[in-house]
Amino acid sequence: MKKTQLPSDLAETVKRALAEDVGSGDITALLIGSNTSADANVINREQAILCGTAWFEEVFKQLDSQVHITWYAQDGETIFPNQVLCNLTGPAPALVTGERAALNFLQLLSGTATQTQRYVNAISGTKARILDTRKTLPGLRRAQKYAVCCGGGTNHRMGLYDAFLIKENHIVAAGSVTQAINQARHAARLPVEVEVETLEQIKEALAARVDSLLLDNFTVPQLRDAVALVSAQPPNIPPFKKNSLTAPPSQVTLEASGGVNLETIRAIAETGVDFISVGAITKDIRAVDLSMRFTEMPTNDK
Repeated sequence: MKKTQLPSDLAETVKRALAEDVGSGDITALLIGSNTSADANVINREQAILCGTAWFEEVFKQLDSQVHITWYAQDGETIFPNQVLCNLTGPAPALVTGERAALNFLQLLSGTATQTQRYVNAISGTKARILDTRKTLPGLRRAQKYAVCCGGGTNHRMGLYDAFLIKENHIVAAGSVTQAINQARHAARLPVEVEVETLEQIKEALAARVDSLLLDNFTVPQLRDAVALVSAQPPNIPPFKKNSLTAPPSQVTLEASGGVNLETIRAIAETGVDFISVGAITKDIRAVDLSMRFTEMPTNDK
């Protein structure tokens, strides 16, 4: 897996998770002597893609800097049943306090990466790439988008601020596809994508020099028609690029969405679209089965 940059909000995300779980203090951890040390392993129960090691580490970093973690697998790697993923040593109260929050991150993000790879593998050999969406768990968008990359997927826009995605309600409010695109061009020098539902809307968007088209709920034959229509167009130079001497002309890219699952995605990819967006890789997630176990009874350090 290529190196993926960790999100800038990682520490804050972990801080919120610990505040939610620990609150005013872990009362059960009080049953363990403050000077008690322990050794523990995290064990995997199923084949998956590992993701979330940095969040796992950050939990214990914020709880007690004396916790030491040794990893035997890294983000993006395939992990197998009964594999020991890491070893932890340090103060036993910190280990039991951080166990659930740390595993929550590791299980969820590994689940996201694993689900993403299933879709990536399903379209192997085609030119299409898997895109994530904004259908993420609240507060965990950047973490899940990192996990998508670990699973071989590609990030779409991060939010409502870094690219235009003009959808049905925007078009209605603006008056037409053309007016919506023109308003976007005047508003900011950012990529403009339009969600379309018919070939006529595609033609209108192409005439307005859109950058990308989101083909919403198109059938496979309709997707083929859309690919043929766009392929026949001359390369597009969006207005905000036309004065650049270095920016080459680009073909309008096509993204398919709607009705996408592991049974249908191969046929969608084979139509020739560039991207397929899949909300299921971030919202319909089953956590990977992991557990943390002390390897021996904690010892009281004198």
